[in-house]
Amino acid sequence: MTFKPARLLIALLAVVAVPVLAQNIAVVNGKPIPSSRVDAVVKQVVAQGQQPDSPQLRDLIKKDLIGREVLMQEAEKQGFGKDAAVKQQVENARQAIIINALVGDFVKKNPIKDADIKAEYDRFVAQSGDKEYHVRHILTATEAEAKDVIAKLKGGAKFEDLAKTSKDTGSADNGGDLDWAAPSSFPKVFSDAFVGLQKGQVTETPVQTPNGFHVIKLDDTRAAKLPTLEEVKPQIAEALQQKKLQAYQEEMVKKAKVQ
Repeated sequence: MTFKPARLLIALLAVVAVPVLAQNIAVVNGKPIPSSRVDAVVKQVVAQGQQPDSPQLRDLIKKDLIGREVLMQEAEKQGFGKDAAVKQQVENARQAIIINALVGDFVKKNPIKDADIKAEYDRFVAQSGDKEYHVRHILTATEAEAKDVIAKLKGGAKFEDLAKTSKDTGSADNGGDLDWAAPSSFPKVFSDAFVGLQKGQVTETPVQTPNGFHVIKLDDTRAAKLPTLEEVKPQIAEALQQKKLQAYQEEMVKKAKVQ
């Protein structure tokens, strides 16, 4: 069978059109929407566990992309794409996307090792110690006021009653109670003062911190209830990763010519 020129041209165009149409989900006012955009959205939705890939999902995404394209074309037509504020937001979004790609690549190439996590956990345990302390305190503005509190306590006054005058309003109404905590939770000068006390004892002299002068009472001690490595492993890994990223950024800043 012999094709006439016109029929041959139509046949060739039909063959060429098949892959072109397959690459696009639609053409809106002459502008194609590539099927790769649907694939990208589907991948994101599935990865987030929202719903599985399906013809229904793809149809919804197709309709949404067409609707967005129509709005985008109208926005461009009305000149919003040239608006200074809009252009700045677009630039900010562009920077965020590109930076996120860089960060993702850095994280992938610089994974946090289990040995590093274990070492950080061991430092945490050593810093926290094997004891927790239940302490109370009374905060005063001056050393003289703190000494007066100590004198009243020696005279038989109740710590809880005097704590009502504490300048620490967060604990004043609760007898100065600071609850159970590790020494590392407090300023060193503060913790150094109470770790040497016996149960029920009060500091003999005022303890000064940037907040004022403290009179501290030790209620009790107990073995520390620290989380296991597995319980805090994700948080430690995240913290170490942030440190790496910060160091990487600081290194780039040092190399940059900033005027």
